[in-house]
Amino acid sequence: MADMGLVVVGAGGRMGQTLIRVIHEMEGVVLAGAVERQGSPALGRDAGELAGVGSLGVTITDDPLAAFSKADGVLDFTAPAASVEFAGYAAQARIAHVIGTTGFSADDEAKISAAARHATIVKSGNMSLGVNLLATLVKQAAKALGAADFDIEVLEMHHRHKVDAPSGTALLLGQAAAEGRGISLEDNSVRVRDGHTGAREAGTIGFATLRGGSVVGEHSVILAGAGERIVLSHNAEDRSIFARGAVKAALWARDKKPGVYSMLDVLGLN
Repeated sequence: MADMGLVVVGAGGRMGQTLIRVIHEMEGVVLAGAVERQGSPALGRDAGELAGVGSLGVTITDDPLAAFSKADGVLDFTAPAASVEFAGYAAQARIAHVIGTTGFSADDEAKISAAARHATIVKSGNMSLGVNLLATLVKQAAKALGAADFDIEVLEMHHRHKVDAPSGTALLLGQAAAEGRGISLEDNSVRVRDGHTGAREAGTIGFATLRGGSVVGEHSVILAGAGERIVLSHNAEDRSIFARGAVKAALWARDKKPGVYSMLDVLGLN
């Protein structure tokens, strides 16, 4: 089978450049296109030169539909509004769409699900293979350690430029814990504590958010019982782990039917 042609959207950003470098390094894939927003200073530049791997003969454009029409898949770590738009273009082109963007609204999710009638979409709050294995362990631990005896808290830290909170990964881990407990995360999560809050409500899942410096991503799920604590954690030291996971997801999605999938599906953990 020929190499899978992938388009990177947001090609001029830090994650976009990382994706381009990983595509250049990995077997079975080739950079087929690179897209940036209108007015971006990256427009017209060679994507490979911008990413530091030398000329790849792929010029960064602001026309996603044209780029998608010549590709087999798209890698997307942009912003919710842009990802929803790209999902529509992926549906028109009938190609795979790997979404690592976080911070979607319920309306955004509905639009992505609609696009998945014609596009194969792999969507995850974290594309790291390690984080998705961690989510599986969190679900098992939450199921084994009942709410009467163990409280669950999710702690996360990211760099100062991250705009959504809690992170998509924190929510992914919180959702895994909720599934392990057989409860709704939406109805049982605590996002903010301030002032005289009273005692912790049994069975809830708490979130704590830290922002600062250049931290790529640190996540811990704490199961706190009387006299003991279990901490399941993951530290991301390089953005390339997300890029490699995204490329693996695209390769997995290449021959799959349209629909919305997760990294758990890619890893066979679902």
